[in-house]
Amino acid sequence: MRSVPERDAACAIAQAAAVVGDWWSLLLIRETARGHHRFDALQEELGISRKVLTERLAHLVETGVLEKVPYQDRPLRHEYRLTESGRGLLPVLLSMQDWADRWVFGDGSLSGTADEESAEARRVAGLTGERLPLLELPGHQDGAPVDPVAGGVATVLFCYPATGTPGPLPDGWSSIPGALGCTLENRLFRDAYKDFRAAGAEVHGVSTQRPDEQRVFAVEEGLPFTLLSDVDLRLAAALRLPAFRAGQMLRLKRAVLVVDRDRVVRHARFPVTDIPAAVGEALTEVRRLAAES
Repeated sequence: MRSVPERDAACAIAQAAAVVGDWWSLLLIRETARGHHRFDALQEELGISRKVLTERLAHLVETGVLEKVPYQDRPLRHEYRLTESGRGLLPVLLSMQDWADRWVFGDGSLSGTADEESAEARRVAGLTGERLPLLELPGHQDGAPVDPVAGGVATVLFCYPATGTPGPLPDGWSSIPGALGCTLENRLFRDAYKDFRAAGAEVHGVSTQRPDEQRVFAVEEGLPFTLLSDVDLRLAAALRLPAFRAGQMLRLKRAVLVVDRDRVVRHARFPVTDIPAAVGEALTEVRRLAAES
């Protein structure tokens, strides 16, 4: 945690680095985005000393990235939550994740998918048993906030990069592995929607496109379910979902999650190389959960 030298006083990069350019500060933002808000939970997740954790939390509160919110009166205890300023850093985290997936874990090639043995695939597989924190995303109908977990037996969240309607897609889109197939995926979930509802589940499609863009596509395709816009990358940050940059925008890689009524991820499929099979897997998991309940 350094002060900015006078020669860099007008440099926004230097000023930002003074706030979050520290290993622990960045990881604390990551963990609060993932739903870990209390001191002991943060210490357990990060393996950080109490002294360093206390210092970093105080710094992030002082700089307006986190806020202390009381959750207990006697004795008084606080938890730490991202402010609007802190949530503004989520695209920075996802950009760092995208860079490392491509250039540290990968060979530098641009891809909308990943190998079965990749770090991305291991992260998504590790979501099973994890709880999705409380958050809301704009729905395509009117942009009103929607909880991604709809209740009932389960909610299926299928993530996709982008649809060509209303378009246009970025140049070279068709040459990006894993980018094509978003319209097919939506249509397959549309056609199976009655089966998902019969099993007690809701379905949501998720992309980083704006709600108005999603609305045009949903109306044209007659989608019976709500598309959710993760344009601010809140869901992506909460679950560390794989993403890639195309057309100067981060796009979600194709993935399918089944989340139960307690917000616990019960099924996670990534990469999705066979879209019809992934839809069928999700329906099988929903029916299994319905049989258990």
